[in-house]
Amino acid sequence: MSDQVELQAEVPSEMYGLRLDQAVAQLFPEYSRSRLQGWIKDGALTVDGEVRRPRDKLAGGEVIRVAAELAMIEAHSAEDIPLDIIYEDDHILVLNKPAGLVVHPAAGHADGTLLNALLHHCPTIAQVPRAGIVHRLDRDTTGLMVVAKTIPAQTDLVAQLQERSMGREYEAVVHGVMTGGGCVDEPMGRHPRHRQKMAVVGVGKEAVTHYRVLEKFRSHTHIRLKLETGRTHQIRVHMAHINYPLVGDPLYGGRFRLPRGCSNAMREVLRGFQRQALHAKRLELWHPETGEAMAWEIDLPEDFQQLLSVLKKDAENYDYEL
Repeated sequence: MSDQVELQAEVPSEMYGLRLDQAVAQLFPEYSRSRLQGWIKDGALTVDGEVRRPRDKLAGGEVIRVAAELAMIEAHSAEDIPLDIIYEDDHILVLNKPAGLVVHPAAGHADGTLLNALLHHCPTIAQVPRAGIVHRLDRDTTGLMVVAKTIPAQTDLVAQLQERSMGREYEAVVHGVMTGGGCVDEPMGRHPRHRQKMAVVGVGKEAVTHYRVLEKFRSHTHIRLKLETGRTHQIRVHMAHINYPLVGDPLYGGRFRLPRGCSNAMREVLRGFQRQALHAKRLELWHPETGEAMAWEIDLPEDFQQLLSVLKKDAENYDYEL
């Protein structure tokens, strides 16, 4: 399946001398540069009826036409999977992702994903690359995600992520008692030996995580984190790198540990918390259509709240100075 796109614009005189790819990026800002480049190279975008190269210069007055097809997602099926939608309009939707829900189909998870659920909830989202998913949460990370329902909205939200104007804040519980907040500014890339893992590597991509302490316990810390960048597993890798791994993290948490003298209740909760204690708490963005500043916060899930409750009781039992 596909959807036809037909566009037309006249090149204004002030674009004299501009490259074709630069000009069309300004004339059709609702489409990404990579998509426009593809249309130029495929001949779907013409200048006065002729196919040009991306680097060809314009004189002004030319007529740009696009006659292209947007491929729709065909390989994945729509599935009636419940979604906890916090906000929705014609352009975006914001949802609260539960633990255990994979965002995008991959090896071992061909269906039952957020993408399959989105295709059922909003069938027209099949026209948007990756069904409008512009950022991801790990399978067992809970909390807020934004999804684009149209191509212009997707282009705008991706730009906000790249420009770091989209605010994303998380809460986590880590092993160890932090003395205070800080910032981890360490590049990340694929682990050199364990390819399913990410790691801090000297030649990796920039990754910046800010964190501050919300509450200290006897052997753990409840923290708030803010991302500048969005690398895969960024918070989990950065916290493990500074020796404060997330509680329950199966990939980066290291050897399971129990604090000395912990109660049976605390032992049971810590052993039973078998996912990373990480929750996308707050999301801030500029609405891609109206330009309005928008923000949402979502409560911690029940298992996370139970974990905090047990840690607080443990601290009180030991007369810990909070």
